[in-house]
Amino acid sequence: MQFKKKTKPLDVFMIALCVLVLALIRFFEKTLFYDPFLSYFKNDYLNLPFPDFNGIWLFFSLLFRYILNASLSIAIIYFLFKDVSLTKFASALYLALFLTLILMFFGIVFILDENSNFLLFYVRRFIIQPLFLVLFVPAFYFQKRQS
Repeated sequence: MQFKKKTKPLDVFMIALCVLVLALIRFFEKTLFYDPFLSYFKNDYLNLPFPDFNGIWLFFSLLFRYILNASLSIAIIYFLFKDVSLTKFASALYLALFLTLILMFFGIVFILDENSNFLLFYVRRFIIQPLFLVLFVPAFYFQKRQS
């Protein structure tokens, strides 16, 4: 059976609204979130030590940003596929990935040294950007087509 779904105008509007809010989060990231690594990674970070930071503030800031991005991404997945079980699965994936990534992030910062800043750059990127949405939408689409 082929996967065919007619997208309603309200769904398109909601997806566009979620994408707009994701863009606004990115645009206002300096004022919305505590993240000394924003300026660190804009400089020549390969030759710099990690910046000073408050670990608790950084954790909650990363958590808040991840929750915002994940919630909007899950909403986009819901409005694209209209499948509650798929939405629950995506939510569980987002939770598991956050736990893995945040442990990796703080492990790199506290255990490894500045020679691991390239790895830290990419782990942090997956925490602060909605990259999983770019991975999940095509995967879920092809999964739906196969079933």
